[in-house]
Parts: sequence; structure tokens; C-alpha cells
Amino acid sequence: MVKDLKGVLAALDAHEPDSLLGLHETQWLDAKSGPYQLADPKAVEEITKDVAAFANGGGGVIVIGIATRLEHDEEVLDQIVGLDPAAVNADQIRKLLRQRIVPAPRGVRVGWSGSDGERVAFIDVPAQAVDTLFVVPAPLGKPGSPRTDTVAVPMRDGDSTYWLPRTEIQQLLSAGVRASGMPTAQALTELVRQAVSEAGPGSGLRVGQGLPDREREMRAAYEQLTEAGLGEPAGEAWTQGAAALQDLRHEVDGEPGWVLCLVAGRPPVVVAEPVWQTIVETGRRAPGGQDPLAAVGLPRPPAGTDTSWVIPADARSVDLEGGSWGAGRLTCSGRGVWRWQPLPRFSLNQGRSASIGTAGQTPSLRLRALVNLPWAEASTLEISKSRRTQLEQQLPYSAVAGAVTMLSRRRGAELPAARWEPGPFGNSGRSIGYTCTIAGPDGGPAVKASVMLALPTTMESTVVACADVLIENPEAWAAALGPGWDTQLGLDEVQAVLLAAWETAAELLPDVVGDPAGLSWAAPPSSELRMTCEQPADNGVLPGLDTLIDLAPLGPNDGGPRSQLAVAITAAPAMDRAERQRLLREALVHMAHAFGYVDAEVDLL
Repeated sequence: MVKDLKGVLAALDAHEPDSLLGLHETQWLDAKSGPYQLADPKAVEEITKDVAAFANGGGGVIVIGIATRLEHDEEVLDQIVGLDPAAVNADQIRKLLRQRIVPAPRGVRVGWSGSDGERVAFIDVPAQAVDTLFVVPAPLGKPGSPRTDTVAVPMRDGDSTYWLPRTEIQQLLSAGVRASGMPTAQALTELVRQAVSEAGPGSGLRVGQGLPDREREMRAAYEQLTEAGLGEPAGEAWTQGAAALQDLRHEVDGEPGWVLCLVAGRPPVVVAEPVWQTIVETGRRAPGGQDPLAAVGLPRPPAGTDTSWVIPADARSVDLEGGSWGAGRLTCSGRGVWRWQPLPRFSLNQGRSASIGTAGQTPSLRLRALVNLPWAEASTLEISKSRRTQLEQQLPYSAVAGAVTMLSRRRGAELPAARWEPGPFGNSGRSIGYTCTIAGPDGGPAVKASVMLALPTTMESTVVACADVLIENPEAWAAALGPGWDTQLGLDEVQAVLLAAWETAAELLPDVVGDPAGLSWAAPPSSELRMTCEQPADNGVLPGLDTLIDLAPLGPNDGGPRSQLAVAITAAPAMDRAERQRLLREALVHMAHAFGYVDAEVDLL
């Protein structure tokens, strides 16, 4: 049972907000049934007061989307109301807190928890330095009209927030005077003015203010980029990992502002506010309340750029790296729609669905292409009857069907993959599966092709599409082909089958849920290409792949025979055939090197 702040944060990160129900509001927990309406100055005052109070009180969390009930004069978290994701602008909240609370609390995290109708937002305020006092502009009795020469100190007391009384503020100031001496009236006025500044024109905020260790570096970068028309700072600088960032106003009124971005090891860049918002919005779809920039990363300069550079508001492409998603590119279509895609890369990482649909099957050889599609809108998808019918009509003419037919034609036989039947994975509004079987003379399966697509489940958060070609029984296939034909596959045939299976899984199958081009990513999409021997010999040992595939073009293997080879490709699933073929060859060489075929080269495939 959740009992403390650590447990509450763990439950929120695990998307189990219902675990909080029954808890009392405390020194470290506050609940709001609805979002802060930030267009209302009173709500702006409230959120800054709430967050600053937690910062002054050792940390805490504000959960938005849970209603409370009064029980013995205490507020108890009672019911999940749920929020529309559009109701909370996490980036606007972060920016507001940086501008209104002085100093800006470090490490504040705005995230989401739960799903569908039980989605809640939360603001995690970690414990701050014990010798720091957080202040906000003092309210003047009229909400939204703070004076520019006063400050107020919000404090947390049990389940409520109050303003620190003037007597206690006086005592704190006196303690500071005793420790460091009486400041001059001019210096004190300047300190107060900076503390309550809303960063308007002439506010006196410095470039780099808030990051004393990097202020000189940021000022130098600002001076290099002044030709872009940068205006005054619109708030204090802050950090994102190793990067230093600061909002800037445009020097021309009415024009969008800028974000100054310094990343260690890269030249400084200034990004137009509309493009910056696109970057943040892209990363906001990452699950688990992850900071958007921590997901997608920060702008990477074009190749050959070693001086400061500018990303203007009319930019059509931005490269990003340094986030958990890896290197990627944001591109803007002719219609003004931005879309992120990963830059291609290879690994040996296998996803949780690598063996999906293989239970109870033991083919002699399986050639598989599996595509992981982590769409942000996956929970709203469904497989309609009309699209399922359309797929049934397309499968006999699909790339994977053509690859199966090619294998028999190259051996002098005409065994088309024309008849597809439902199964073995089942068909529903959440999954589809079809199989084509080429039988041997005795009626038993010789070669099979199968496809499947599954929407997310409680165990798997991504859409998974898969296409397999299986040599079920080489002897039965040989009998169906006729005398004199070898059933061992050439490496060129394996490439052709994997290419066709990958194209089918990446482009044909996803169409059953609608238009994939209109969906956004919540994580990088990836594909897995696999060759596996799954039927044990009489001694119970799986045979090596070289008994069923001619692996000679890969060269010698220092590691001995292997029953399985696999490689993962992180790349956009949709691409032209020439690009897919190039990536396939490069991926196979990457795989071969990793599994001991050190002499493998792309030119040999």
C-alpha cells in the first residue's frame, strides 16, 4: 500500500493513479480535481504559490485529476476524474514556474499517469537546497496584479498552504543581515526587482542569469547570434541535462521569440519559438511523464557546422540527438505538419515481441520480419471489418506471397502462395492473423507464409506487425518440387524473403488500422529480422543455420554453427524499396560481424 512520497511517485510512474485513492492530503501531497486554468491570472498565482510552497517545505507532488472528499476535517483522495491530455500544457507550466518563482526550483517534473479515462497529471517538486528560500510576486488583493517591488513566501503546513507572516520574513532578513551585513538601499531594491520581475522589456534580466557557472558562456553565444534579431531574456536560464537554455523575446514586437541552447561539445544554436514548441510537443508523447527534451533530445548542427547557427521559424527540418529516443529528424511537410523519424541505426536488441505467435510451432527454418510500431494514439486504434476484408484481398498479391512463389519457381515448380486463411493467431478487433500453406504430396505442410498484427495489450504497449516464411518440412517441400532439387536456401534467397516480409509487415499490415502517416510516435519504431532453426534433431539439439542456408558468402565463422541470427533496425517503417534493400544489406553485415562472421561485407551480399 502507498504510504509515503516515494511510494506515490512510484505508483504514478507505474501508471497506477488509483493506488493513491484513500490517501490524505499531507505536507507532501495535494490533489486537484481539475487543471489550472492558466488563462486566468488567479490560477497562475495559485500554481506558483502551490509549487513554491512545496519547494520551501522539503518537496511534494500535486496530482491533477483526482477529486477529494472531506473526512474528519481532512481532504481524502476519493475519485479519479481523469483529464483530457490537451487540458494540461506541461511546457507552459514549466516556463511559468521558471519565470514566476525565484529562484526557479530545480528538477520539477510535469508528467502523466494512467490511461484512457483515468489519466491524471502530476507536478513532482523534489526537495531543494535547505538554505534556499523560494519567493513569488506578492498578491495585491486583486488576483493577477502583483506589485513589482514586493515578494511573498508561500509555505506548506499539513494539507494547506499559507503565506509566511511579515514577522517571520523580518526575522529571516535580520538573520541574513547579521550574517552578511546590511545591504545598501540601492542593492536591496535591485534584488527585489529581479526577484519579482516578469521578464518584460527592460526587466534587467541578464543572459545566463540563473546559471552563474555558465553565464559568461551564454553571453558569448548570445553575442555571436545577435544578427538573428534576439531580444531581451524572457526568463532565467535553466538546464536540461548538460544543456543550458534560456527563453528570449524577439526584438521586433509581435514576432515569435527564441530559445538559446548550449549543448556541451556543439556550437551554440538559437531556435525560433514555434520550432522549439514543435520539438517539445514531439517529446511530450513519450510515456511515463518523461521530460519531452529528455526523450527527443536537442538540436544537432548540420554536418560541417562548427560555428553558432540559427533555426528560423520557417525551417523545414531539424536534426535531434542526445535523448532516450536516439538520433532523429523532425521534418515539416508541405501542409505544415511536423513528423519525427529516427535516423537509421542497427543493434542486436530484441523486443518483448520477438517470439510472438511461435508457441507450439517447430518449423525447420523461420525467416521473420517483425515491426514494432509505438504509436502515441495506439489506445484509440481498432481493426475494422472492411479493412480486414481489404487485407484478405491483398495478401495473395503481397510481397511476402511473391517471395514464397519465387522460392518454388527458382526450383522449377509453380507453387503459388495464393490461398490465405485466418489463423493461427485469431482475428478480432484487436488482432489479425492469416496463413498460407503449401502442402507436400502427403498433404502435410511443406512451406508456410503467415502474417499477423496485434494492437497493444496489458503486456505490450506497442502495435506489433509480423510476417513469417517457414520451411516446415524440407523433405515434404523437396517432394512437392519434384526430383533433383536442393531445398537449401541461398543467401540471396534469404535476403529476398526477408526484404519481402519486412515490406509486408512495415507497409501493408499497418494499413488495417487506418492511415499510419497520420499517427505520431511515442517512442522510436524498430524492425527485427530473424533467421531461426526451431526443430530439434533426434538428439534434441537444434541444427545450425548452415544446414538449411548457404552462409558461405558471409565467410568463415569464428564462433561455430549457430541456430539463430537476428538484427534490429531502428528506422521509419515506410520507405522506398531501394532504401529498404540498402538497409537490409547493411543490417545483415552488422549482424554477421556481431555473430563472428568478421569478413562479411555488403558487396558480397
